[in-house]
Amino acid sequence: MDLQFDDAHFMRKAYQEAQLAFEKGEVPVGAVVVVQNRIIARAHNLTEQLTDVTAHAEMQAITAAAHFLGGKYLTDCTLYVTLEPCQMCAGALYWSQIPRVVFGASDTDRGYKAMGAQLHPKTEVVSGIMEAECADLMRTFFAQRRKK
Repeated sequence: MDLQFDDAHFMRKAYQEAQLAFEKGEVPVGAVVVVQNRIIARAHNLTEQLTDVTAHAEMQAITAAAHFLGGKYLTDCTLYVTLEPCQMCAGALYWSQIPRVVFGASDTDRGYKAMGAQLHPKTEVVSGIMEAECADLMRTFFAQRRKK
């Protein structure tokens, strides 16, 4: 895997997607899928807009990447996502056989690790990239929601 760009570069792109979600009133999670240092899918949460509980950023990104590649397996890809995937997204990532997942902030309540879910055994997981920024965006979003 060619690592010309660093993880922070692509996490910034995922963070931009999270900001779009925030502006739309969606839980601010963003994701990008990268292959050979090229972003092939960009996504953010759309659960409110689509009235679909499965429209998480990761699910949208997996679908877009699979369409781009013309196949269901993301075997040469890396997913960058601003929040630790939930158990639903972890299951989809497991079946996609993605070899690498990079996330920003941990989700100690609803993240896949807290829920006992697993990624594919061969999937490398990197966490904490832009963790403070990603966590702060989530805190700001929910603080604003509590005020309403």
